[in-house]
Amino acid sequence: MMDMLLRPRIIIDQAEPADAELLAEIHAGGFRRGWSADEIEGLLADATVSGRVLRRETIFGARRPQGFILIRTVADQAEVLTIAVAPASRGRGYGRQIMEDALRCLYRDLVPEIFLEVDEGNAAAVTLYRSLGFVEVGRRKGYYSDGKGPGGTALVLRLQLR
Repeated sequence: MMDMLLRPRIIIDQAEPADAELLAEIHAGGFRRGWSADEIEGLLADATVSGRVLRRETIFGARRPQGFILIRTVADQAEVLTIAVAPASRGRGYGRQIMEDALRCLYRDLVPEIFLEVDEGNAAAVTLYRSLGFVEVGRRKGYYSDGKGPGGTALVLRLQLR
């Protein structure tokens, strides 16, 4: 019983511009080129972009972001712009929780399909997306280039929500 009281509570809610600094830190921990707080704040200001943040609540009530997703929705299609989990919080299922929350929101908003791109070498992410029902609809060779050689191939995945 005591263990349950000390276990942090997980909350997923709307990303706010005030979150931009912490989200930029999380993003930098997961990508070769992280996005700046200004870039994230600019995306959150865009009416076509929505963001969801997974926060872990401490026993003292602090709610620190552990991961987030940004999605652009235009007409009847959504696209995952990015999803990231803080390096120290990986392996806890947070990425799945964030994706499932985002998919529920899109379903509620009657969005029929969502697309994303993922580096084919990112086995954990590819496994997650496929387990959620995403299917490969294309490939982009050299998409993840760092300018020092041939880049990794991006898999273009789609999920029909409706």
